[in-house]
Amino acid sequence: MDGNVYLTERFEEHRSHLRAVSYRMLGSLAEADDAVQETWLRLDRTDVSEVENLGGWLTTVVSRVCLNMLRSRESRREDSMETYPSDPAVSREDTVDPEQEALLADSVGLALLVVLDQLAPAERLAFVLHDLFAVPFDEIAPLIEKTPAATRQLASRARRRVKGAPLVPEADLTRRRRVVDAFLAATRGGDFDALVALLHPDVVLRADKAVGPTPGPLLVRGAVTVATGAMAAMQRAQSTVPALVDGVVGLAMAPLGRLFLVLGFTIEDGLITEIDIVAEPERIGALEIAALDV
Repeated sequence: MDGNVYLTERFEEHRSHLRAVSYRMLGSLAEADDAVQETWLRLDRTDVSEVENLGGWLTTVVSRVCLNMLRSRESRREDSMETYPSDPAVSREDTVDPEQEALLADSVGLALLVVLDQLAPAERLAFVLHDLFAVPFDEIAPLIEKTPAATRQLASRARRRVKGAPLVPEADLTRRRRVVDAFLAATRGGDFDALVALLHPDVVLRADKAVGPTPGPLLVRGAVTVATGAMAAMQRAQSTVPALVDGVVGLAMAPLGRLFLVLGFTIEDGLITEIDIVAEPERIGALEIAALDV
């Protein structure tokens, strides 16, 4: 068999794994495919005849590629509102099928992708490789030029951020999540009456100016008015998931895993009395967001 054909076949055996690793590292299907392609190019230029574990070698290479991409992204990250999609239901990538990426993001977990996107590159690599793909710390450490012990600490710190720490007792957390889940379900399903029933008659909704389209912050009062506005966000609700926001249950709108805005709730006696919507990048960056049920 021709050597190049053999190498191609061996690479294809590992493609799905490499794509899974790179997608969780990068949170973008287009970038993940770029990382996999770069890994193939490096393989094609390298003599791997003495490599005993090609899968492990390829995982190392794709991880290095992703780490470089994350560090490049971190160095140029100046998140103005221009970097956010004008409609969060629309992908920022024109080169991939939005439906395909939406399905992939959902399978991974939008809330998890949101939290991973907030981690430093080395933290993200350590957590993804160890916790999601069971790569030993002594194999991860050389990738980030750390000792295995320091790499373990990075993964542990990332794990704490991913899981979060609720600020309310478990029973209260469960009750709050039940209300927030019901709010999301009613919005997604367009159930106006169910939504009104969850809202206090004098509920107040506040949204910062980045939510738009008003030139300044938005203030809305009353269950019917708030519910009417929520109905207009039915499509956007499809890319919204429950998350811990500063230790309490809220919602994160994250099209394809990219955080767009956050909804915080004040709940009293089973009814939502206040909703705060945060979309300004500076304010979102100050929030501590963690995934639920990770």
